[in-house]
Amino acid sequence: MTSRNRSTQSSESAQSPSPRRRTVVKAAAATAGIAVVAAPLATALPARAASDAPAFLHGVASGDPLPDGVLLWTRVTPTADATPGSGAGPDTEVSWVVATDKALTNIVSKGSTTATAASDHTVKADIRGLAPATDYWFRFSAGPTDSPVARTRTAPATDATVSGLRFGVVSCANWEAGYFAPYRHLAARGDLDAWLHLGDYIYEYGTGDYGTRGTVVREHAPTHEIITLADYRTRHGKYKTDTDLQALHAKAPVIAIWDDHEFANDSWSGGAENHTEGAEGTWTARQAAAKQAYFEWMPVRPAITGTTYRRLRFGKLADLSLLDLRSFRSQQVSTGSGSVDDPDRTITGRAQLDWLKAGLKASDTTWRLVGNSVMISPFAIGSLSADLLKPLAKLLGLPQDGLALNTDQWDGYTDDRRELLAHLRSNAITNTVFLTGDIHMAWANDVPVDAGTYPLSASAATEFVVTSVTSDNLDDILKVSPGVVSTVAAPVIQLANRHVHWVDTDRHGYGVLDITPARAQMDYYVVSDKTKADAASSWERSYRTRSGTQKVERTYDPV
Repeated sequence: MTSRNRSTQSSESAQSPSPRRRTVVKAAAATAGIAVVAAPLATALPARAASDAPAFLHGVASGDPLPDGVLLWTRVTPTADATPGSGAGPDTEVSWVVATDKALTNIVSKGSTTATAASDHTVKADIRGLAPATDYWFRFSAGPTDSPVARTRTAPATDATVSGLRFGVVSCANWEAGYFAPYRHLAARGDLDAWLHLGDYIYEYGTGDYGTRGTVVREHAPTHEIITLADYRTRHGKYKTDTDLQALHAKAPVIAIWDDHEFANDSWSGGAENHTEGAEGTWTARQAAAKQAYFEWMPVRPAITGTTYRRLRFGKLADLSLLDLRSFRSQQVSTGSGSVDDPDRTITGRAQLDWLKAGLKASDTTWRLVGNSVMISPFAIGSLSADLLKPLAKLLGLPQDGLALNTDQWDGYTDDRRELLAHLRSNAITNTVFLTGDIHMAWANDVPVDAGTYPLSASAATEFVVTSVTSDNLDDILKVSPGVVSTVAAPVIQLANRHVHWVDTDRHGYGVLDITPARAQMDYYVVSDKTKADAASSWERSYRTRSGTQKVERTYDPV
């Protein structure tokens, strides 16, 4: 058995000016966690040595499971002053062990590497030679200190017949808006093969600058908007002190993609809405800093340097294509602009779209899952019938799929969407399920080839959208009780979007995706109060798509 650690390189950006001032709100207008302490030191150690002992303050994690391996992660704090982003602290040897039992008596892999300031003292170990579809436990050590012991799990063998898979699904966790109870409740389940984070793992804003229902529940670090490499490292480090997040990372491997807030709001290949060129340095430098910190702090194994698009396979049951919808996209256009139909504009970039199409066509699994950071289903509000809307749209240069409300989604890049959906239809590719975050609402959608004539036209795929962990949604924006807005808004949305089976505009929570050869089902869970660390969790609804149908239907029991 072999193990390899991924090297990183460091380049510091210019220091940040004063933080940005405005709030930009996206989205269409209990078990205990792991202690964040190092293992107890021997009482015989001198006080000086004890204070200087390395510590694992940011937990441990694993990610990107393969049939024969998994990527392990931790961050060691070698000395008290070696805080994330500080650039301080000595080189420190970090070792790891992987075992088939929680007591770590049957060790199957071990190794060591050196954590340095150049990689912010983060450590990755790409473990191979493991058995497929198997639970493993692992631990890191530095000097006299051991990290907590964590569980991970490998993927099934490529050609294995798999009866079922279960994934947690989350997105959009704003530290300042509340506590991460959804992570705690997912960690408590103990039945996850892995969990998917579909973007906005962190937020870039300064304290009070982004939606918190008017109250900052807990302050960011740093308190200013993050711009430099040190800033992004510090913010990632702050997030990974959360005990609920640590608990989930210690229970199952994560499969993560980024969205915009890992960089800056509404980012695209050449900039972002929340970036001022010059005053906040260059976009090139800021993007590079954000990507470097992300890959240092996340257990993600990029197939191509600098991007999160890649593909994982889970036996003959499912493959999972993971997208990067920020690195290659064209700049967003204004709402209502006909430019959304411009074939020269892209959300994926040509290479990624070709890769996605080829992978979906070549797939021999029962299900084709797509990890997708922004909603692909059309979302429009309009009272015109389809036969009047299309000619008027062409005459006035309006979007042919209707008046899109959020052009940061696939609605703003309709040529890419039409090409992808036409590819699914023309090649008779079935059982494609998009798994989406970003919009701070929960949705269950068919993905129509022609939204204007649906349901008379075909559905090419289905889509399950999970709500936010904490980030403000409509009831937060309007400061009303959960459910009030959704009661009014959901019927209007569904009337204008007949492919939408359900939408909840108001609640926070998570999803549990359960897959069998016969169906893919998303159970939607909500938490009682995002501002309470001990918030309870309850099942809200479930939707499924049965094999071969390309349609969503309600089911009345969670898995």
